[in-house]
Amino acid sequence: MTSFLDTSKPLSGRVAIITGSGRNIGKGIALSLARAGAKVVLNGHKNENALKQVAAEVEAIGGEAMTFLADVSKADQVKAMVDATIEKFGGVDIAISNVGLRMRQAFLEISPADWQQVMETNLSAAFYLAQACIPSMKERGYGRLIHMSGRDGFFTISHRAHNVTCKAGLHSLAKAIALEFGEFGITANTIAPGKMDTDRDEKHYPGYKEEWAEHIKTMPLRRLGLPNDVAEACLYLCCGGNYVTGQLLHLNGGDSMF
Repeated sequence: MTSFLDTSKPLSGRVAIITGSGRNIGKGIALSLARAGAKVVLNGHKNENALKQVAAEVEAIGGEAMTFLADVSKADQVKAMVDATIEKFGGVDIAISNVGLRMRQAFLEISPADWQQVMETNLSAAFYLAQACIPSMKERGYGRLIHMSGRDGFFTISHRAHNVTCKAGLHSLAKAIALEFGEFGITANTIAPGKMDTDRDEKHYPGYKEEWAEHIKTMPLRRLGLPNDVAEACLYLCCGGNYVTGQLLHLNGGDSMF
C-alpha cells in the first residue's frame, strides 16, 4: 500500500467529504487534502459564499472542489450530499465529520429540545455521514472516517453536559465502525483537538483570551493549536495511518498526556 511519504500527491484519485469546511479547522483540512491530490466536497449549513471562497482557494492550488449546502443533522440532506458526490466524482473515499454546537447551559436548564438539537448536530451527523458513505467505501476497498471530537469529551467541564456526551460518543461510534468494517479496508478514528486558535465567540466564552494566555505558559509547546495542526493529523490518518483504526488522537500540544 502506498505511503503518504511516497509521493507529493498521495491522495490522487481519492474523494473526500469534509463537513463544516467553510472556515477554521474544516477549511484547513480541505486545503490540506486538496494539496495531497484529493477531490474535496465542501459542506456548510448556511454560508454558501464561505464555501465558494474555500473552493476558489482549492482551485488556485490546482485542486478540484464541489460545494454542497446541507444541514448534516438531517439524514436526508446528508444522503443527498453523498449521492451528489458519487454522481460527480464516482465515489467517496474519505469522510470527515467536523460540525458541532457549543451550547453552555446548566444541567437543569437543558430542555429536551436543547438536548436533541445538540445530539443531532454533534453526534447523529457523524452517524448519518458514515452510514451514507460506507457502501461506496466498501466498493472501493478503501475508506477513511474521521470524527472531530474535543477535549471536553474526555475532560468534562461544567454546563456542557449535552456537548461532552456527544464528544465522547463520537469516539465510541468510531470504534464500532472500525470493528465492523476493517475487513473492507475502512478505518475510523477520532481526533480531539485541545485549545485551538480559531474564530471564537466572545459572547459564549467571555475572557477566554486572557484566561488562555496564562494557561499557554504552562503548556509544553507554549502555543495554541492551529487548523493546520489538525489538518496534518487528518492527512496522516487518510494516507499514512494504514494500520491505525479505532484510535483517539489527542491533539493538544501536550496540555494533557496519557
